[in-house]
Amino acid sequence: MRAITLQALLAAGSMLAGASVLAAGSVQVSYVQPEKFADIGMSPRDRDDTLQQLTKHFESLASRHLADGQKLNVEVLDVDLAGTIQPSARVGDGLRVFRDSGDWPRIDLRYTLETAGRPTRSGEQKLSDMNYARNLRGPGAGQPLPAEKRMLEEWFGTQFGPAAAK
Repeated sequence: MRAITLQALLAAGSMLAGASVLAAGSVQVSYVQPEKFADIGMSPRDRDDTLQQLTKHFESLASRHLADGQKLNVEVLDVDLAGTIQPSARVGDGLRVFRDSGDWPRIDLRYTLETAGRPTRSGEQKLSDMNYARNLRGPGAGQPLPAEKRMLEEWFGTQFGPAAAK
């Protein structure tokens, strides 16, 4: 077995740290009157979890799609999660049931992309995925908010991915 010196570990760590700093832009997400959102869960805990999951997903997308020096400001104006809550005696707040009939996910947002501190693009978007039920078994299906996350990935890739830069 080969011995690794402390100096080699420090050098490798600093290279990795430098690479992650140079690799991506950032995102700032705010929620405008979330208490009025169409559907982000029944209980206060569900609502907090939903907003945390969405924020983490925006951060993940920004780290993959935005260039160094870019900052995306997102104001989420409304959220309507996929499916509907059905009352259940066994589950306190009920179960979320997914059907292919008018209960698709929807997220309304406003955004501004800044490069080097200057606004370069902005807009308001109404995202929705009427075909979400067909993809519930795809990648990420076992994770929280699979339909919403897939919808945001598609939007992010279209707006800020390599094809958008051309």
